[in-house]
Amino acid sequence: MDGHDSEDPKQSTADMTAFVQNLLQQMQSRFQTMSDSIVTKIDDMGNRINELEQSINDLRAEIGVEGSPSPAAPAKPTDEEESNKEEGSA
Repeated sequence: MDGHDSEDPKQSTADMTAFVQNLLQQMQSRFQTMSDSIVTKIDDMGNRINELEQSINDLRAEIGVEGSPSPAAPAKPTDEEESNKEEGSA
């Protein structure tokens, strides 16, 4: 009636199995491509962060502030450390 009744059920099952396997292989391939792309971008970001860190250290060395805290650092970082220790011991 719908055109599928004349087909062998075993053939229909085999066709569906092949279709699903092909679909899963395509999905796996796309997932692997995306995964590789993400890993590459993370590696690139890590390299850029390392370069930025080195540039900052070079600039600090140029202006002679190796021994002083950076402007973004809190004035008394030891107070925060001490409060964290007190919370941990309580």
